[in-house]
Amino acid sequence: MKDSGSRPYVLISTDAHAGADLMGYKPYLPKALHDEFDAWAADFHDPWADLDLETHYDDADVLMGRASFVSRYSWESETRLEHMNAEGIAAEVVFPNTVPPFYPSGIITALAPRTEEEYRYRWEGIKAHNRWLADFCAQVPGRRAGMAQVYLDDLDDAIAEMRWASEAGLSGVLIPGDIGALYDPCYDRLWAASCDVGLPVHRHSIIVTEQTTGFATAAAAVGAHEIQFWTGRAVSHLVLGGVFQRFPDMKFVITETGCAWVLPELQKLDAEIRFGKSSGQGRMVFGQAVEGLDRSATECFRRNIWIGMSTVRPDEIALRHDIDVDRLMWGADYPHTEGSFPNTRLVLRLLFSNVPEDEVRVMTSTSAADVY
Repeated sequence: MKDSGSRPYVLISTDAHAGADLMGYKPYLPKALHDEFDAWAADFHDPWADLDLETHYDDADVLMGRASFVSRYSWESETRLEHMNAEGIAAEVVFPNTVPPFYPSGIITALAPRTEEEYRYRWEGIKAHNRWLADFCAQVPGRRAGMAQVYLDDLDDAIAEMRWASEAGLSGVLIPGDIGALYDPCYDRLWAASCDVGLPVHRHSIIVTEQTTGFATAAAAVGAHEIQFWTGRAVSHLVLGGVFQRFPDMKFVITETGCAWVLPELQKLDAEIRFGKSSGQGRMVFGQAVEGLDRSATECFRRNIWIGMSTVRPDEIALRHDIDVDRLMWGADYPHTEGSFPNTRLVLRLLFSNVPEDEVRVMTSTSAADVY
């Protein structure tokens, strides 16, 4: 992309989505599962797809993206490349978008498996997606950084897949957005493996519902309201859990979010760490967690955490120095309608009109290039 008064910008989008169409995953599954896959595919339905098909846009292939398995922009490599070239985007970080085999819904709205049987089938499904994604990224070397998905149900599986992803040329790993307790030391093996293979760990925004019956009509609304809570809570888990203390080289990226929440979260955590190292009540509550920490939450953030900003406002960009410019990375959220396509230049002018050129370059390319 080029503006009117300077040399061209190199744009790297740190939030994009892709996936195969429903039947496109079949060749990536074990043949022993093909009949069961056919039966699942014949019965699959997702209400988000109905919304996609019923809602009319200027471009019939620009869909809501929450299911979007009917949008060819998720898998047609040449069409996608044409769009990236037209938007001035040199490279994109690619998260899932469609429906891997045996999923109950589109991947962005589906929660983690709840039973052993569901896990085993869906694990084969996301392995199929990861292998499709490796091929998809390999079609345009250097322009797509694919994110391999893993579940946390079986860490041996997750670590083996992470190592495969690194060898296959993928650029990061995506963990489920609805799994808590990331402070649990049981996950240390996963964090260690991510450092060993040099892959950043990601958490992408997701609508999480804790509905326990079929009658909670507010579940989806509450889940949407709490997107930022679920997306950002990993920071407190990893900081107070001492994860960055034990794994100082770990890279953790929180994606499809804004950045206004970051500063108050870090300030609160910094105060809690100080409180826990004092005498009295604070030590009773926080002391056991923080007594071994030698860095503040802000210091952890500025070493280990990056924010992928695709739902961000200009007033949030104004906070960049208080947060840390180097930790903020812009994303287009292609091909979702809430993303910048096909108006990326206009969006960037709106976001960065009062930002110095060198800082714009940091947030739109150089930080992402360093991470990936």
